[in-house]
Amino acid sequence: MEKENIAVGLDIGTTKIVAMIGKKNEYGKLEILGVGKSKSLGVARGVVNNITQTIQSIRQAVIEAENKSGYKINDVVVGIAGQHIRSIQHSDYIIRKNAEEVISEYDIQLLTDQVNKLAMLPGEEIIHVLPQEYKIDGQTDIKEPIGMYGGRLESSFHVVVGQASSIRNVARCIQSSDIELSGLTLEPLASANAVLSQEEKEAGVALIDIGGGTTDLAIFKDGIIRHTAVIPFGGNVITDDIKEGCSIIEKQAELLKVKFGSAWPGENRDNEIVSIPGLRGREPKEISLKNLSKIIHARIVEIIEQVFVEIKDYGHDDPRKKLIAGIVLTGGGAQLKHIKQLVEYITGMDTRIGYPNEHLAGNSDEEISCPLYATVVGLVMNSIENKTTSATKIGKNSNAKAEKIAVTQVEEVEEIIEDDLKNLSIPVIDKKTTEVPSNKKNFFDLSGYLGRIKEFLDNAE
Repeated sequence: MEKENIAVGLDIGTTKIVAMIGKKNEYGKLEILGVGKSKSLGVARGVVNNITQTIQSIRQAVIEAENKSGYKINDVVVGIAGQHIRSIQHSDYIIRKNAEEVISEYDIQLLTDQVNKLAMLPGEEIIHVLPQEYKIDGQTDIKEPIGMYGGRLESSFHVVVGQASSIRNVARCIQSSDIELSGLTLEPLASANAVLSQEEKEAGVALIDIGGGTTDLAIFKDGIIRHTAVIPFGGNVITDDIKEGCSIIEKQAELLKVKFGSAWPGENRDNEIVSIPGLRGREPKEISLKNLSKIIHARIVEIIEQVFVEIKDYGHDDPRKKLIAGIVLTGGGAQLKHIKQLVEYITGMDTRIGYPNEHLAGNSDEEISCPLYATVVGLVMNSIENKTTSATKIGKNSNAKAEKIAVTQVEEVEEIIEDDLKNLSIPVIDKKTTEVPSNKKNFFDLSGYLGRIKEFLDNAE
């Protein structure tokens, strides 16, 4: 891959695996260069349960993206979800050695690293440490502490934790596909980057990403992530219900859901019927769209109610007062007809469907702008951000290296002085003649000494 600002996101979902290659154009928008999609065969509810099948699906998606874009994929940012994900709130602090020096990125990193060393439950691993408000010497509600003075730096953190084995399995699938894993991002955070505006995050908003195997939740308030959760149900459960309720095969059930499904049974008339071809010459099966909607409605209500319990846990039973921007729905499940109205009815909160098109360049394919691709668009954005941050750090490291070289040069000059001083013999001057005895051969020659320093500095340049 060329070293321009090109990044790759990989969404390993329960129903599909999507590889997306993109870059930022001159207007700061995301230009999609290539997308590869394959059926996800080795993932259940966001967790890899068959390494071999997952690797095959990843390779298929990656090759398709490479062929469409003409770029070779070397590294990716991968989304992670699954029922093993949980989040905790934690507060920590550091005492700075010199309160008279301004707080720098180093202090923030020191505090974050301290939280990263927290002891988790056996088999768990920290995925994200997300700082919230800071506190300096008792002064609260500080969003940006860099540049301020203080001795005690404190912060509350949103810590996202996952099962170490599940994380390692994802990493192994990537590495076995001959790709470098450049970063892991919690999927609801990636989706939030793609579909939420900064104003919504400030006002307070709950993002619900209804995927194939899981439904992810991310709550923002005052521009800060406040809560994340993963509900282990998604669109696949609805498909299974249709399959069982209508006595049809899975492929037909998925097609019925996408083409004719609705979350609101009242919208369908009793005489609306769709005919499903029979298997191996059998008679076609007639399905009532009202019955189909009733099956979908029952499962969607269950999913939304579980998500709403999580939202109420954050909002203390009346989240409408805290989350002024209401709810944003995204993911493949958000494309279901009348789901927006159903969510508003259950929660009493304003709801909209989240599309990632705000961040996409104007010439982007219409298909990519749908909620189905919200997570992978967010992952590409995250990958670009990571590369920019890395470049900034490299720049800072280069400056630090230059400073180190300068210090080394000074030290070498000091060594020259020290060596010369060792060779210096203090002459005994005859008080009567004020002449230096001729036998003091190692008398310190100042002009020669200065010449040596000048020569060293010339060579250093």
